[in-house]
Amino acid sequence: MLLRIPGVLTADQVRSATERLANAGNAWVDGRATAGHQGAQVKHNLQIDEASPIAHELGSLVLAALERNPLFISGALPSRVYPPMFNRYDGERAMRFGSHVDGSVRLIPGSGLKLRTDISATLFLSAPESYEGGELLIEDTYGPQQVKLPAGDLVLYPGTSLHQVASVTRGVRIASFFWIQSMVRDDAKRALLFDLDMSIVRLTRDAPGHPSLVSLTGTYHNLLRMWADT
Repeated sequence: MLLRIPGVLTADQVRSATERLANAGNAWVDGRATAGHQGAQVKHNLQIDEASPIAHELGSLVLAALERNPLFISGALPSRVYPPMFNRYDGERAMRFGSHVDGSVRLIPGSGLKLRTDISATLFLSAPESYEGGELLIEDTYGPQQVKLPAGDLVLYPGTSLHQVASVTRGVRIASFFWIQSMVRDDAKRALLFDLDMSIVRLTRDAPGHPSLVSLTGTYHNLLRMWADT
């Protein structure tokens, strides 16, 4: 399931974050520092050092916003979220990230905990008109998908997806990226639960008090109880 979530960060939050990142100086390091063998061969970007204070500060900002976003909770059914990271693609050097699949398991820094990368996430921080290229290209069930969202918007897609970031040819593309271990590891089951949850939300809005709401809500939670891996 590919899910676009608008307005995860407000305009003020985006402005504050991008200003902090623009002045991050030596906190920007070669993006290959955290890439596996496959990714390191095709990854040409910069990213914020995971151990830097700015990474922790802005990562906490993103996590707090996710906790308050019902569409993210419904779509991801998160069990664990990897601390958000931040990357940069400069047009002057035509930076890009070639076709790859994200590693299946990651160690959460400083925790000793491992996270299964069921879902990959990109939170766009640069306005799309401020750079050329830089599209996130995802090989989806329904064919190739090209994603370039407004600043503050998030896209979720299966961690199993083959994907890439096209070359940036003008300007600078800044984004946050991270992974989610879902309570429901199977993408098809998550999609069914999401569709059912959205139907319940619409029915609650359009026909409040309808007797089917209790039955549908019970079905949702019984399915989640059956499929959840917590």
